[in-house]
Amino acid sequence: MPDSVRRAASIALLLAVLAVLSTAPLPEPTHAATASELQSQIDAHNSQITALQNEIAQYQKQLDALGSKRSTLESTIQTLTISRKKLNADLAVTQNRIDAANLHLKQLGSDISVTQSNITSNNAAIAQALRTINENDATAGSPLALVLGADGLSEAWRVTDQLSQFNHALGNDVNALTQAKTELTTTQTQVSATKSQLVSLKNDQISQRKSIDANTAAQQTLLNQTKNKESSYQKLIAQKKAAEKEFAQELEDLQSQLNLIVNPGSLPKPGSGVLAWPFSDSFMQSCSTRKSVFGNLFCISQYFGNTPFSTANPQVYNGHGHNAIDIAAPVGTPLHAALGGVVLGTGNTDLAHDSKGNQCWSFGKWVMIAHPNGINTLYSHLSEIDVSKGQSVATGQVIGYSGMTGYATGPHLHFGVYAADGTKIMTLGSFKGTSGTPCAGATMPVATLDAYLNPLSYLPR
Repeated sequence: MPDSVRRAASIALLLAVLAVLSTAPLPEPTHAATASELQSQIDAHNSQITALQNEIAQYQKQLDALGSKRSTLESTIQTLTISRKKLNADLAVTQNRIDAANLHLKQLGSDISVTQSNITSNNAAIAQALRTINENDATAGSPLALVLGADGLSEAWRVTDQLSQFNHALGNDVNALTQAKTELTTTQTQVSATKSQLVSLKNDQISQRKSIDANTAAQQTLLNQTKNKESSYQKLIAQKKAAEKEFAQELEDLQSQLNLIVNPGSLPKPGSGVLAWPFSDSFMQSCSTRKSVFGNLFCISQYFGNTPFSTANPQVYNGHGHNAIDIAAPVGTPLHAALGGVVLGTGNTDLAHDSKGNQCWSFGKWVMIAHPNGINTLYSHLSEIDVSKGQSVATGQVIGYSGMTGYATGPHLHFGVYAADGTKIMTLGSFKGTSGTPCAGATMPVATLDAYLNPLSYLPR
């Protein structure tokens, strides 16, 4: 057989091989579940998530309705029970998202297996084609020599056409290989993103389990305090309200004894939005849909101050009215650091009492964080504390869970902002005239009158 014929036949065979490879279906994944089965399972989890989110919305409506009623032991216990159901539903949503993410990882793993198999096949085909051409080149000469040695002009054109087709097919295969490698890189990036999502979801899961535990503990504490009697509950509420007024006056008297000077120039500019809301984005989004309940978009149940001075100077508190903002949140709602910093202190004023057994009703469980911009933030009435003194925290990190410890008569976060220069954490017994009071042994933040700042001056709105 003439070399030109042999060469032409080889090229024709290689063209056929390349054509088959370029049109062949991708190898099937070796996983037990097919791609369609995996997608079906993912869709089922997404359906469950939708159903659970509808359930959560119904729980929220029930909580809002209970919040508008007179506070009784029964309504408070119902609020805690429904809140716990809502928290359990939140946990179920997270678990479904984790399961869906794991199934997505299986899908991506299958895609990677198929793509890598395709890359291997293409590499082998290209290598074999080039080896065959080199072998033919060794026996028949260069492609130019093959064309010049063809039997007649028509044979030369045929050989030239086949060489052109071969080069074109080879180029297509190289392009397909490049595309497959790009797809592989994209899929591997998706795997990395899904794994990061899983880590975040599992952290949420841990936090949600703690939320349920905090809710359960709060309910048990309330039942222990009241012996499950409405009269005992109303007596407890009355004691807390009286203690709140007494403590506010006592604190105002003590503030004048602090010899601290606040430098206004060291504070962030009002309206700068340097703080984040101390709750998750999803919680704040739910607040934006409940304006009819609170009259605002942020679940604020009580604002800062209420005097002409605080109105004219909204970033400063002058010793009257409310020295923080209250944000309504079910017991066990995760609380987030409004800005990165260092935990200046934590405490539980409920543990303090006088010689007659009268309890100190004030901040309850509290956390204060010092930030590098000259302000401190206070989180009080917590059900659980998740950080310790001296610990560094990042913006958005969970630091505890909302509750109603201290003089709180309903679940909320008392969120305060203080000028760091005018703030001290100390035991109240160190002040004059406090040795015999229920709060004498309580450690808490105390500030000069001009150190209290309006949180809304520094929160995004």
